[in-house]
Amino acid sequence: MNIGIDARAARWYRGTGIGTYTYQLIYNINLIDKLNRYLLFLPDENISDLNPGDNIDIRLISEDRRENFWEEIDIPNILTNTGMDIYHVPQNGIGLPREKTSPFVITLHDVIPFRMPETVGPQYLKIYTKEIPEIIPLCDGIITVSEFSKQDIIKSMGFPEDKIFVTHLAAEDIYYPQNKTLCKNFVKENYKIEENFILYVGGFSPRKNITGLIQAFSKIKPKLKKKYKLVILGKKGRSYYDYRDLAYELGLKEDVIFTGYVPVEELPVFYNAASVFCYPSFYEGFGLPPLEAMACGTPTIASNVTSIPEILGDDALYIKPENIDDIAEKLLMLIEDEKLRIEMSFKGLRRSAMYNWKKTAVETINAYRQIAGK
Repeated sequence: MNIGIDARAARWYRGTGIGTYTYQLIYNINLIDKLNRYLLFLPDENISDLNPGDNIDIRLISEDRRENFWEEIDIPNILTNTGMDIYHVPQNGIGLPREKTSPFVITLHDVIPFRMPETVGPQYLKIYTKEIPEIIPLCDGIITVSEFSKQDIIKSMGFPEDKIFVTHLAAEDIYYPQNKTLCKNFVKENYKIEENFILYVGGFSPRKNITGLIQAFSKIKPKLKKKYKLVILGKKGRSYYDYRDLAYELGLKEDVIFTGYVPVEELPVFYNAASVFCYPSFYEGFGLPPLEAMACGTPTIASNVTSIPEILGDDALYIKPENIDDIAEKLLMLIEDEKLRIEMSFKGLRRSAMYNWKKTAVETINAYRQIAGK
């Protein structure tokens, strides 16, 4: 087969779930598949980190950068004279051409803009709600990242079940257990965080329920035997000031730390340095951060809704995300019970090992064959 992939997200959106997915899919396809030919649409030729084989070609595209990723990715690639048997757009189909030159497949990670529109950025919401109804009828198949998302797509889009393929994601290889003392020292020296801490990673959208996490932390802080901080990683999104002000109102100005952007290579250090990882999200199509934490051996608390129990199985401590008291109770339980933390650490390592990107790549190639009829 001759397979085309819109690879722009691997360059422009690296460090996010969709950017990581696109990069790791291409990287692992390159490792395992020497039979099919691939044409990658990229803004530059610098793909040495992918170590491309002889069966991978590059089609350069104009680097029309905008302020917002979803605006720049919404410009379709030109597919004339490519000889492709199938063309894949990994970023929820945004940027899919309207003129069909081959079978089309998209990866639709979730339907959050339809389910929880109030939690989505205005540019993305506008593009998604306008484009997706036009994109779906052009698709010969859809790849998604969980059985939960598959059922959500069927309900929301009416797309045929037998044309939706589930390929789970995985934690990247950079996430593994490291020396905790060294990691804590790094965080202390570079981020001035000296105490033990509860960690959150995963974006600032209201659906991530950072508000609930801060409120739960305020409830347990007076009960903790040792001093703990709540550390919230990530680029400060639109909701940041709401969360900061809430922390101030609850008397947690010095106890809730917003680090701002943290380079991808430093994320494993934070996971390893943390005492507990908490992910109280209201809605996930997959949810990579809990798996990343588990891969580092960090005991993990996560919501019991949407795709999360499917991905984490019996190896996380579950919370009801809408119940602040439940979040607080589970946090306190895990922090104060060393035996439970050790048990959850081993469970998490076992769970994260069930997922790997090579398997994702193999399942994706099988989906290509079925969709293209090869």
